[in-house]
Amino acid sequence: MPGLHALHILLADDNQHMRAITSAILQSAGVRNIREVADGTMALDALRSRDIDLAIVDFNMAPMDGLEFTRLVRNSPDSVNPHLPIIMMTGHSERSRVLEARDAGVTEFVVKPITGKAIFDRIEAVIMRPRAFVKTEDYFGPDRRRKSSATYEGPLRRESDHALDDADLSDSSAA
Repeated sequence: MPGLHALHILLADDNQHMRAITSAILQSAGVRNIREVADGTMALDALRSRDIDLAIVDFNMAPMDGLEFTRLVRNSPDSVNPHLPIIMMTGHSERSRVLEARDAGVTEFVVKPITGKAIFDRIEAVIMRPRAFVKTEDYFGPDRRRKSSATYEGPLRRESDHALDDADLSDSSAA
């Protein structure tokens, strides 16, 4: 991917070997600004001390894991960049883990063992196809919907919705 040399990437993983592998993959594509840390607490400190364009974080770290890091980046009143693209790395691909990461506000998800293609596909997604952010009472982060439908016509878009609409209209006109 052209232009990766300008990115400032934060890489947080408690496994030094995994950091070395991921860093080597990033460097092979021209990334030159990589800040490596061993846990979420150190990652938050790194965010406060330098400009970061993208974070790649491990799911399981101690004392602060990638989920808690993501929640704090997204929701803490003193967060320096709540819109930071965050790619979650994990060796656990169970649906519950993916949903937990998504619901914490993770932008993309990649399963270990990672490949260059997998990492660069996720980086390309967050840079070239960024998703809008959504704020609700209990969630702040990238829109969790992956697709937009060309046929979307508002909240009442199913045949059964329109049937209900028509019934409501006929009931109100009779009153």
